Amino acid sequence: MTARGRLRIHLGAAPGVGKTYAMLAEGQRLRAQGADVVVALAEAHGRRPTAAMAEGLETLPRRTLAHRGAEFTEMDLDAVLARRPQVALVDELAHTNVPGSRHAKRWQDVEELLDAGIDVLTTLNVQHLESLNDVVEQITGVRQRERLPDEVARRADQIELVDLPPEVLRRRMTHGDIYPPDRIEAALTHYFRVGNLTALRELALLWLADRVEEGLQRYRAEHGIVAPWETRERILVGLTGGQEGETLVRRAARITARTPGSELLALHVVPGDTFAAGDPAALAGQRSLVESLGGTYHQTTGDDVVDALLEFARAENVTQIVLGASRRGRLSLLLRAGVGRRTIQGSGPIDVHIVTHEEAAGSAAFRLPRPGRGIGAGRYRLALAGAAVVLPLLTWVLTASRDHLDLSSDLALYLLLVVVVALVGGLWPALAAAVAAGLLADYYFTLPSHSLDVARGDDILALAVFVTVAALVGTAAGTVARRTHQAARATAEAQALSRLATAMMRGADLPALAEQLRENFGLLAVSLLERDPDAGTQQHWFVVASAGERPPERPYDADLEVPVGESLTLAARGRGLSADDRRVLAACAAQLGVAHTHGRLTRQAAEHDTLAAAERTRASVLVMAVRDLRACLGAAAASLAGLRERAGDTSAPAEARLVAAAQASVGRAEQLVDDLDGLGRVHAGALDLYLRPVDIGEALTQALDDLGPGGHTIRLSLPEDLPDVIADAALLTRVLTALAADALRHSPADRSPALTADVTADRLAVHVSDGAGGSAGGRGDRAGILSLRLSGDLAEAMGGTLEPAVTPDAGFSVTLTLPTAAPGTAG
Repeated sequence: MTARGRLRIHLGAAPGVGKTYAMLAEGQRLRAQGADVVVALAEAHGRRPTAAMAEGLETLPRRTLAHRGAEFTEMDLDAVLARRPQVALVDELAHTNVPGSRHAKRWQDVEELLDAGIDVLTTLNVQHLESLNDVVEQITGVRQRERLPDEVARRADQIELVDLPPEVLRRRMTHGDIYPPDRIEAALTHYFRVGNLTALRELALLWLADRVEEGLQRYRAEHGIVAPWETRERILVGLTGGQEGETLVRRAARITARTPGSELLALHVVPGDTFAAGDPAALAGQRSLVESLGGTYHQTTGDDVVDALLEFARAENVTQIVLGASRRGRLSLLLRAGVGRRTIQGSGPIDVHIVTHEEAAGSAAFRLPRPGRGIGAGRYRLALAGAAVVLPLLTWVLTASRDHLDLSSDLALYLLLVVVVALVGGLWPALAAAVAAGLLADYYFTLPSHSLDVARGDDILALAVFVTVAALVGTAAGTVARRTHQAARATAEAQALSRLATAMMRGADLPALAEQLRENFGLLAVSLLERDPDAGTQQHWFVVASAGERPPERPYDADLEVPVGESLTLAARGRGLSADDRRVLAACAAQLGVAHTHGRLTRQAAEHDTLAAAERTRASVLVMAVRDLRACLGAAAASLAGLRERAGDTSAPAEARLVAAAQASVGRAEQLVDDLDGLGRVHAGALDLYLRPVDIGEALTQALDDLGPGGHTIRLSLPEDLPDVIADAALLTRVLTALAADALRHSPADRSPALTADVTADRLAVHVSDGAGGSAGGRGDRAGILSLRLSGDLAEAMGGTLEPAVTPDAGFSVTLTLPTAAPGTAG
């Protein structure tokens, strides 16, 4: 079995960087080393250095193919296979072959050469790669028709970048080393602008870097290399689904932003022994944040979180890991090391960053319970301090009154104190006061005295009831405080949203709304950011509205981010907000997004109304102008006809020619008026269409008959059994008549216009050419332009297209493409 040949691609960012020259130079080098090298196809494009580099290399003759009455040359694939060299040089890998070739694309010819064991050297521009086609169109405004599947390029054994700085490439263009002199100025001001060339160069470098990275990963896998190689910084942030995730992502994004060329990855590990996968809503928000910052989100499953995390990090050649500080307490950490510590122990050369956050466990061995919602920290501390002072004082008073009070009286007074503490500080201070009061009552007022032992059963019951009642009272007080807090908060939230909605209804602008939002939440600065939709894979943001000092201009510059939609986000700097505050902030941010969208729609509606009014004015003026012109032209035509009839045969030949020329001009003017009227009707939507299957042969016959004697001079080349097309019969005849008349008017005297047709898939294409020898001829006349424009609009109204083109052999040609009717459709 023949071994497959090797493919080597010379990749360039733009035409003229020297890809063909580099390919030929490599061919000369291999030939000097004794290899059998042939030039299967190389395009010098008139560049003398390129042509000189090909001298001495065996060049195989090309194959000549006829298409649409013209001859083209292509690589002779059979000749290359018969010659069977060691190395074949094939230029322009993404080229589309002339119809009639064995393969539609040149890269398919190259695949056949590789399968035959022939090594191939070829060239490729980055704009022809399928995955970058839309990006290149956004940059240059030019859509590339010749495209190469990325997989073909990825299979190449070697890709070599042929690079030139934009300034050098433009200098080559100026010196005439790339394009002919008549195309230099247009190229420099359009495709070959410095910005375009710089962006294309970056695309080529990044695409090639990714291919090099794929090769490196493949090499590491083949050789069993697991230790990371720091060829590129890759920062991995571990997400648990907790609220700290946003803090970790922003921290990792700042690390990534400081290192050009680095990558941001986020990983959530789902433990294999549980159904828990974190908070889905939090993970969804964090995933959106990661992707908005240009990173990628991943999820994996593992019995051990640390093992799964490190396995992923090594597989992706991660260089740094960002984790949050443990939320577990010290006692739990003593029993088992946390994820962060175990990751550090097993990370090896991978750097691990432990980031603190609000959810992290404190460093103290013991912490007092947090105050419940509705109980402020001040009241919480006041209740604890009051209990600590009043309880000893009350105990001293009760001890002094031992002879006058019994245990039940003492416990009632203690209970009163606990109720007061509960009302002030809530559940936890009340429980602390109840336990302390119970111990004091046991020590001082139950037998045996000054001991925690209790001799009588009824005293035990009394103490238990006392502690229980105190706990119930504390719980009730805490519940009331929480409900009060919730009611007050709900009122505050409603007021904040209401104020913002009221300001929107009163027409406040976005900066004023942003300032109100900033004040409501006590933030330092806020910004409403919008992602640039034309940035492609890059993440570019611009500020829609902002308030405060130094508002953030990018999401990862902020302390807090609230996504508003797919392209909008609210970024803020300032204090950390609670979960409830974030929820309300998200609602306010949504209102801000609605205000932005409403403002944009209002502006668009105003612009549309202005354009509509201008269009109505233009249409009415056009209608009146057409009517007046028709009247004037009708009078002129009648006058000329009368003048010619009166002169009869007595007028001089020169006068007769003048009258005939005037009548022809009036006829042309009448056609121009008809075209203007037709354009107006099409654009006004007043055109009645009756789309049905139409016999294209009948439409062509009617169009040629309408042209009179001139129609019979048009050369027809139509295949048999033409399918019906979906069209309006009258409009189709009008379009064909207009195109044929225009071709007749501009065709040279010694060459008749040509009309051909071909069928591809579910479309039928009719080609009309004037054979004017490679120039547009008289297409600068207004009548021709309007006729062509009207024909194009009518074709689009029928679901087709009309594409003009200038070719060296056929001259100016127009291709009308229409959908074909399904077989068996009734006419």
